[in-house]
Amino acid sequence: MAIIQSTSKERDLLARLMRAEALGEGDLGMLMVGNVVVNRALADCLTFKKVNTISEVAYQSPGGFSSINSPLFYSNPTTVEQNLADRIIRGEYYYPATNALWFYAPKSGEGCSNTWWGQDLAGRYKSHCFYRPSKGVCPQIYE
Repeated sequence: MAIIQSTSKERDLLARLMRAEALGEGDLGMLMVGNVVVNRALADCLTFKKVNTISEVAYQSPGGFSSINSPLFYSNPTTVEQNLADRIIRGEYYYPATNALWFYAPKSGEGCSNTWWGQDLAGRYKSHCFYRPSKGVCPQIYE
């Protein structure tokens, strides 16, 4: 059962976005990026009010993903990438992205900031730091 409505076109969009943002992080890193995308679509809080679909999340301006300008974003997803996106759409979550709405990669050799855009650090996976709002601010992503 899907936790978010999506078409095959949106599934492919999610797969391409996951690849463009986290190819170097492996499958688990791409899955975590997918968690953030779906969380943003489920959340009705902060800068993600009335952003309800994968497409709206991917192309949100401001606040979208810089990887939509990457060549990695524009090629068709592989079957493996599509399967990873399907897993996210079905509701698989991976810590520290479980309740995260943001992530970034600090410069090489730098640690994660304790807060980013006013949100608390949830944790780090390889080169990405993940940030989550408090439960009281965005309860939809904690259900």
